[in-house]
This record gives sequence, C-alpha cells and structure tokens, in this order.
Amino acid sequence: MYTNLLVPVDLSHLERMDKALSTAAKLAQTFDASVTYLGVGSGSPSGPGRTPEEFGEHLKRFARGEGEKHGLETNAHPVIVHDPAVELDHAILQAAQDGNADLIVMASHVPGIPDHFFSSHGGKVATRAGISVFVVR
Repeated sequence: MYTNLLVPVDLSHLERMDKALSTAAKLAQTFDASVTYLGVGSGSPSGPGRTPEEFGEHLKRFARGEGEKHGLETNAHPVIVHDPAVELDHAILQAAQDGNADLIVMASHVPGIPDHFFSSHGGKVATRAGISVFVVR
C-alpha cells in the first residue's frame, strides 16, 4: 500500500515527536516501506548544528539510529532554508515530491487559540499535498 514514507522531524524537539515517530515506524514495518526523515534547518547556527553540514550529519545519525532500532530502511534528507518557520510547509511538500513519497507522517501540536486565526503546518501540508498525510497528535 505504501512504499516510501516521509517523516518531517524537528531535531531540537524529538521528545515531542515520540508518538509520530512510533506511528511512522509501525506503518513502515507493516507495509515494508522505507522511511525518509526530513529535517528543515537554517543556514545560521542553531539547535542541532552550527553549520548546515553538522545539521545534515546529525539528521543522518538520527535516521540511522531509527533504522537500527526498528529494522527499517531509512534515509535522511536535510534541507536548508532561509526561514524554517515560514518555509517549512513548502519544504515538506517539495521533499515529498522529489523523493516520490506516498505518505507523509507528521507530528501535530495541541490546538490552541492561535489556531483559530492561523492554520498549522500539518493542516497546510494535508490541504496541499497530492498524497496522503497522517497528522499524529
């Protein structure tokens, strides 16, 4: 049913992504699918890497660890953008298209008052993607 999952990850907040990561791993095991972990970062020093190269290496280590932990074929796809908060949705959609993903599994957040005025990244991706999107809360 699915062969290539795209899982956007925030390397600075992996503790908030347990449920989405677990769901993605179980789906990949069920369908014998590969998983591509997408990390979107900026070119300036922040979080898991002071340079884009360090960011990419951190994402590769994470993907390799998830693959070993769950017995999955995994890949890392780091993307560097000027403003990750603004460009995240586009980066996810572009990575899904470029990588021939057939399912995006992504974490959401608990909705609050701002969500009545601004839609979430998960909502935007689900609305615009040409493939299935599983938003895990």
